[in-house]
Parts: sequence; structure tokens; C-alpha cells
Amino acid sequence: MIAEQHPDQIHRLVLAEIQFRLASAVRLATSLQEQPLDLPTEWTHGGHTVRYEEVALKPDQAEVAAQLLHQSATFLMATTIRGAILAAVGDAKNHSDVIVRSAYQIARMIRNAFAHDPTHPVWSIDQDCRDQTFEVSNVIRLDTRGINGNALKWADYGGPLAILRLSQFVRFDILRDERRERRPFAPPKNVIVQQGNLILRKVDRMPGGLVPAGLPKTEDGGYRIDGEHVIYFTR
Repeated sequence: MIAEQHPDQIHRLVLAEIQFRLASAVRLATSLQEQPLDLPTEWTHGGHTVRYEEVALKPDQAEVAAQLLHQSATFLMATTIRGAILAAVGDAKNHSDVIVRSAYQIARMIRNAFAHDPTHPVWSIDQDCRDQTFEVSNVIRLDTRGINGNALKWADYGGPLAILRLSQFVRFDILRDERRERRPFAPPKNVIVQQGNLILRKVDRMPGGLVPAGLPKTEDGGYRIDGEHVIYFTR
């Protein structure tokens, strides 16, 4: 069994996935202005010491940093996925299974985009991968037509959740990790629905001083928030 042969690769994928989950929680809390930004008033490590004012974060800096943290988690997952596939199947680029080849190439190309400048990832598509579509059905899809040299955008490959699903696909379907029943979680403190970067939070009562937004109503009874999102009220 592959899982018995590559337990370290499975463990690394799990670590990359939980880092992504933590980065997602930090980014959400930062967007909701609930992320604590406390740092030590004095921090000594090794031969260096810094004071609070040297490392403190302003809220707008935290917003940018949280986004970069999410990008770093994406980079780590793509890198770990690529390594896990190579460890499991060897020459993944020429593998007989087109799905394995696609999973490998997508992870490799996303990793390459981040490699030279993780703060500003840019697609660097090999000549033999241009003008092609790589896909793992219902998981992730990358169309390389016209993106070489362009800044990486989440829409190019389906976004951060597509990378998470690709990691899980590699772990369960290629490395054959055991599907275990998940331990129960403590209930969340808030009911939050997120679509892309749009965050909706349920409140028990409306705060005072609100001004009606005047959202345009759609033909099917919804209210258009922007060019991509429509909200519906249910009882």
C-alpha cells in the first residue's frame, strides 16, 4: 500500500493543510477586526532584543499581512503536493494516468509562480505546457493559454479551496491515506458565510444607527450586492 510506503509525505500534506486552515482563520478574523494584534512589549531571542514599537502591527498592515499569509499557505501546499506526487509515482510528468500528470503539473506550475517572488507570484509556464488545460475533475483546473508572464490570479486555477481539495485528492487518491472519522469540533462562536472575499455574519439584533443600503432588487426576489453577489432573505 502506498500509504505505508510514504507516511512522511502524508504527514507533510496534513501539516500544509492545517497551516492553510489557520491562515484562513487569521485572515477572516483580521477582516472582521477581531484578530488580536498584541506582541511582546519586549522580545528577546538569541542575541537580539526588540521592543513593542519595533514589531507592532497597525490594522491596515495586518490586513495586508493576513493576505500574504494566505498566499504563503498556498505556496506551501503546492510545493508539498508536488513533492508528495513525485515520491509516490516517480516520473509524474510522463505518468500513464492523465489525472496524476495534471495534478503534478498544476502543483508544479503554481509552486514555480511563487518561487522567485512569493509576495508577487508570476506564471512561468514551460513551453511544453503552454496552450493546454490541466484538470482533476471536480477538484481543480488550470488553462495555461495566455497566462505565461502574467501575475498569478486565484481565478486562473479556482482559488485557495481548489488547492486544499487538490492536497486532499493527492493524500487520499494517490497516496491512499486512510479516511478517518473526524473528531467533533467545538461549535463556532459566530455563524459566518463566506463567498470568495465576501463575508456575511449572522447577528442576533441589528445595531442602532443603520442606514438602509438601497440595494437593487433582482427579478427572483434577491438583492444585488455587487456584480457577482446576490443576497436572499429567508425565514
